[in-house]
Amino acid sequence: MAKPSKMQTDALLQLKHVVIDQMVTMNYWEEERIHPLHDIPLAVLRKNATQRHGVTRFRRGANASELKTEDVETIDLHPHLLHEDWNDYARFVLYHEYLHALGNRFHDATFRKLESHWPFSGSQRGREFTQFLRKRSATWLWVCTTCNKKYPRKRRSNGRFRCRACSTTLVDVANIQETN
Repeated sequence: MAKPSKMQTDALLQLKHVVIDQMVTMNYWEEERIHPLHDIPLAVLRKNATQRHGVTRFRRGANASELKTEDVETIDLHPHLLHEDWNDYARFVLYHEYLHALGNRFHDATFRKLESHWPFSGSQRGREFTQFLRKRSATWLWVCTTCNKKYPRKRRSNGRFRCRACSTTLVDVANIQETN
């Protein structure tokens, strides 16, 4: 967890209001059930995180079998989600974390059903966001010389890995970051 900047704090607060307001209009959640979500602090993950897009952190000692909204210490979102390009996906990720905060600990069938009530299409952008993060942090691209598929990685392959698509041995190419 990293302490959010003033700009990130403002973006998180705006995101919180948009998501909670949407949850109120969904005709699925009772307002008194989601009202405690307003009190959950929002923060950001480290900017070099590549696997997590958001996380709900519960207080130590909270009863894992009966998690309550009051047991949530913080919800952290990846700082890149706060950029305008990812706004639709950021709303979905915060909704997803709010489902955890409401006591839905596991990604089971019940959780996925609740998740499916989100009315916007941002949920499909998860893989795209993961690829964006991996490309940003990659030092090397493992490139297939046959099908030109690229696998962003932090270390060299040194000829030890094959392409998932065509089984050609992958070649290391330095990942030159674009500066925009």
